[in-house]
Amino acid sequence: MGMTNNADWRSSANLFRRFAPTAALAILAIVALLIGGRALWVLLIALPLLAIALWDGFQTRHSLRRNYPLIARFRWIMEDLRPFLRSYIVESDLDGRPFNHDERSLVYARAKGELDSHPFGTELDVYSDEYEWLSHSIKPKDDIPAEWRAQVGSSQCSKPYQASLLNISAMSFGALSANAIMALNKGAKLGGFYHDTGEGGLSRYHAAHGGDLVWELGSGYFGCRTDDGHFCADRFQETAQSDQVKMIEIKLSQGAKPGHGGLLPGSKVTEEIAEARQVPVGKDCLSPPGHSAFSTPIEMLEWAARLRDMSGGKPVGIKLCIGQQHEVFAVMKAMLETGIRLDFITVDGAEGGTGAAPIELSNRVGLPLREGLIIMRNALVGCGLKDEIKIASSGKVHSGANMAMQLGLGADWCNAARAFMFALGCVQSMRCHTDTCPTGVATQDATRQRGLVVEDKATRVARYHKETVKGLRDIVVAMGLNSPWEIQPSHIGQRWNTVRSDSIDQFYKFLPKNALLDSPEDTQYARYWKAAQASDFRPAQ
Repeated sequence: MGMTNNADWRSSANLFRRFAPTAALAILAIVALLIGGRALWVLLIALPLLAIALWDGFQTRHSLRRNYPLIARFRWIMEDLRPFLRSYIVESDLDGRPFNHDERSLVYARAKGELDSHPFGTELDVYSDEYEWLSHSIKPKDDIPAEWRAQVGSSQCSKPYQASLLNISAMSFGALSANAIMALNKGAKLGGFYHDTGEGGLSRYHAAHGGDLVWELGSGYFGCRTDDGHFCADRFQETAQSDQVKMIEIKLSQGAKPGHGGLLPGSKVTEEIAEARQVPVGKDCLSPPGHSAFSTPIEMLEWAARLRDMSGGKPVGIKLCIGQQHEVFAVMKAMLETGIRLDFITVDGAEGGTGAAPIELSNRVGLPLREGLIIMRNALVGCGLKDEIKIASSGKVHSGANMAMQLGLGADWCNAARAFMFALGCVQSMRCHTDTCPTGVATQDATRQRGLVVEDKATRVARYHKETVKGLRDIVVAMGLNSPWEIQPSHIGQRWNTVRSDSIDQFYKFLPKNALLDSPEDTQYARYWKAAQASDFRPAQ
């Protein structure tokens, strides 16, 4: 009861602080009327401002203005004045981390259905060491499909899934608000793409609008766990056979904090979160660093095969941020030895992340997406497994150009998290971990969530997806190719210094099919292949 009272008090205090200017204007207008005389001139200022504040508080299109009536308009004024002031007091279009202003603006424009073109040429320094480009063709090819789907499902999968090339990456209820989850799922339903639940369980809000779901299972087994935190087959089977669940994803690690578990304090375990995670209300909720359902590569594959059977034959895959490379090859050897096939592998990059994570892990642990993606592609191709097992990539995806480069490096489709948060109205205030998100995206505060109107934001989510996938198609057309899967490293250029530029394949070597089986000693992975063993994630001595 005490925890509930504290939460109610905090919500009331937050509500008062955000609407205090509106209340102050109303009081000022009333006082001016009571005093009369010369004080009436105050009404000329107070009444128009009060009308604007009331309009902001009840409109449904802008989360910030709904949560911060009148005050939020100062942000939009600064945005309008930005071209004139940015040189002095505001960051430039190419400044800002993790996403700069140009990147965020592209998502906002597409989500709102506004013009997303850019005048006067690129602002990028095309001669800097960081510049990359995609090589177009003299003969563009426009007679190609309007969209593509990636078929996910090995020969051992009886219910393959046709995945969009851009989907919503894993974000849990608890990390995101109920309104954000519902808007994302309704957007996925409208746009025909999938919504990954994140490891926090399949909540009522994920299921509210019927959008396709990928159910992610982390080490806490939320939504299918026993009372002591181990995997519960009966609970899993009950949920996994839902028509809305299209695939199962075993989360081994994530880019923001690979190899790290988590503890949700009991004070944050509300009734809704407890329901989704199947844990007691008000009790500490632990996600261990590693899984208890398996301890070796072979055991992991055997468990994945069980999950596939219990789900009714749906695709089952793993998600990981790659660290020690021999572990990737250990999984390959386990698949070759047992004959069990995963249906897909999601590669997360160290640049990914949405919620809170220790700064040491975010900054210094895990391979960036590009390196991880190429290693996974080469491992599957080198072992002759790529024809059956698809690769998804996630890590700072926000545009068609991002997608084209990742597909060119081995991915079959892409997932995005923060870009879809921007589509919901996120302004990158960097308060995801404090429960004070001003736009209602990453908070459990009910008074802040009210700013995020599900119907409006769902449309924006679907529109952003549609325009970004169209942007990928425009690139494929310009490159003269038949599909995005024809993009190769040789199509991707990078400037390595001010006088030299090469295609990516000069530095990242793609392996031919079965290279790891026929002559592993001739590949760049010889020592990792030798160290990998199917029976243990530890390297062979």
